[in-house]
Amino acid sequence: MPRITSRVHPSRRTLSFWVLALGLGLSTLIGEGCRGAGGHEPTIQVYKTPTCDQADDYILVRPGTDAALALGLMHVIWRDSLQDQDYLERGTIGHERLRARVLSEYAPERTAEITGLTVTEIEDLARRYATTRPSLIRLNYGLQRHHGGGMAVRTIACLPAIVGAWRDHGGGALLSTSGTYEFAMERLTRPDLSPPGTRTINMNQLGEALHGELPGPPVMALYVYNSNPAAVTPNQAKVLSGLMREDLFTVVHEQFPTDTVDYADIVLPATTQLEHVDIHSSYGHHEVMYNERAIEPRGQARSNNDVFRALARAMGFEPDLFPDDEHLMREALDGGPSMNGITLEKLKDRGSIRLDIDDPYMPFSQGRFPTDSGKCELDSERMKAAGLDPLPTYTPPLEDPRTKPGLAARYPLQLLSPPRPQFLNSTFANSPTHRRSAGEPTIELAAEDALARGLADGDWAETFNDRGRFLARVELSGSVRPGVAVATGIHWNKYSPGATNVNNTTSSALTDMGGGATLFDNLVQVRKSAGPAA
Repeated sequence: MPRITSRVHPSRRTLSFWVLALGLGLSTLIGEGCRGAGGHEPTIQVYKTPTCDQADDYILVRPGTDAALALGLMHVIWRDSLQDQDYLERGTIGHERLRARVLSEYAPERTAEITGLTVTEIEDLARRYATTRPSLIRLNYGLQRHHGGGMAVRTIACLPAIVGAWRDHGGGALLSTSGTYEFAMERLTRPDLSPPGTRTINMNQLGEALHGELPGPPVMALYVYNSNPAAVTPNQAKVLSGLMREDLFTVVHEQFPTDTVDYADIVLPATTQLEHVDIHSSYGHHEVMYNERAIEPRGQARSNNDVFRALARAMGFEPDLFPDDEHLMREALDGGPSMNGITLEKLKDRGSIRLDIDDPYMPFSQGRFPTDSGKCELDSERMKAAGLDPLPTYTPPLEDPRTKPGLAARYPLQLLSPPRPQFLNSTFANSPTHRRSAGEPTIELAAEDALARGLADGDWAETFNDRGRFLARVELSGSVRPGVAVATGIHWNKYSPGATNVNNTTSSALTDMGGGATLFDNLVQVRKSAGPAA
């Protein structure tokens, strides 16, 4: 659950509906029991995940091509007059321009060529999506982790407006409910205290920052909290060599001896959720939750806020820069309309309180959106001003075999690194129980790709590219399509064969919007290995 008050860290009814699940790493489908009530649950993935086993059917697309599939669906919907014209007229801007684009550029035949699907699969999916009510698209975070990830999410999110899915309870699209919480975050983050021109560094470019390859002065001090960058950041080899700089002063505030702790000059013990108070929002419901302290901090452990308060005091900052936790929580709750009636006293008494929003929550049923125009902007002037295509489009990955044949000749496999079910990113990867359950690192390959490399199930293999390498056991589960490899993680380096994990091969390039990570935009080669040194 997201924490709210760290100053430096920022429906209930059973329905019969159609759920389209998109996104690598999706663990569950929305609407438990929906199929039993007459619903239909297809899922779109890039390899056969456990979610696919729970779906009515599944479709495997080439990695990074979700936007092209969405545009192909739009083509069929408009071509066959399956759109909700009334909703388009009242609730959107630019639908005629988008219609012209998809009808001229994204015929099922071209979409099939890009995505690796068949024309029949694309047309059948489009018709089912457009004619089933209500219908919900459940996105997840994996599909945006390539160069065109921002445009992919933008494109997919336009589909419900085209078919009018927002009209229905349970219809539309969902990534996370976290945006519904209108906490007064500016009161916590205090952007007013940052002088103009203050530099910020994207964590995905930590390696470049530590090597002085970004604009601005060199990074001489690093304070790490709530993260394990030695394991989770991309371009790992560059990050680790930066952490080994003799002139870098590194402080790590942690609960466990992570990979990053190994590079620290000073380690500060951190509290767990049981040892400090906080307020939580969520990713999947609409309750504000109070996190009560269950035990006193153990040993010398201190919370983020306690350490930052002490630092502020020692550095001579004003006393109100970092007030006590109760003050911070009251500030957070003094936010937008969804926080109406939610007080700290009520939270302490009840434990959780639902946001002050409609029930059922149908925010766009009347076509009113939180945009400058108040409508769903299928043609966006704001995106145009930012130098982006104002219409939904398909932006291929930076490392795509179709667009980078030279690179693919050396590194022909598209590597994906979704979470291993036993871990939560790198959390729990130090637990002996979780590690035993997770087993050794694996690299899943299609049978024909393994055969071409002389690999059998259980063999040790080295996965590599120009950025780095890691060792893993070959797994032939039948879950991946040819040309794709899957290495679930994130194993800590210190517990991994060869002392590196999958992020030794991932790129620090950024997505087209928002500066996100491109962890799944990664071409590699795999070859047989003798395994870890004895």
